[in-house]
Amino acid sequence: MATVNIHEAKTHLSRLVEQAAKGESIIIAKAGKPVAKVTALDAPTRNQVRRLGFMAGQIRVPDDFDRMGEVEIAVLFGGE
Repeated sequence: MATVNIHEAKTHLSRLVEQAAKGESIIIAKAGKPVAKVTALDAPTRNQVRRLGFMAGQIRVPDDFDRMGEVEIAVLFGGE
């Protein structure tokens, strides 16, 4: 893992970001002490399929979900 000082990081930020995007992590140091790490994010690409509904059938929401705790809430807010 490469280490660069802040001045070099500011001067070559685009190059460092490209390196990080390719999987190389870079440490940024101030006065010789590491202060930050530039690394790639595991963000999905445009072509990746979204996994909507991947837990279908595994979770059940009770029919009274929107009424759960309504008595206790009413008491807290002076309703009963």
